Amino acid sequence: MSAQENSNNNFNWLYYALGLFFGILTGAVITQSYIFALLGGIFGLLSAGLFLNAIVKGRKY
Repeated sequence: MSAQENSNNNFNWLYYALGLFFGILTGAVITQSYIFALLGGIFGLLSAGLFLNAIVKGRKY
């Protein structure tokens, strides 16, 4: 796999951004507190990392 092909298919940042956004949104809607919204963002990033390393890592495109 060449470097050019690898950079074109690298959308890992999208999983982290979506995990962060929806983690913050979920924490804010459920608790209506800024502290838990930040905690939700951290959990969203962790779940995105778990998703990337456990599920998407073995996928062949």
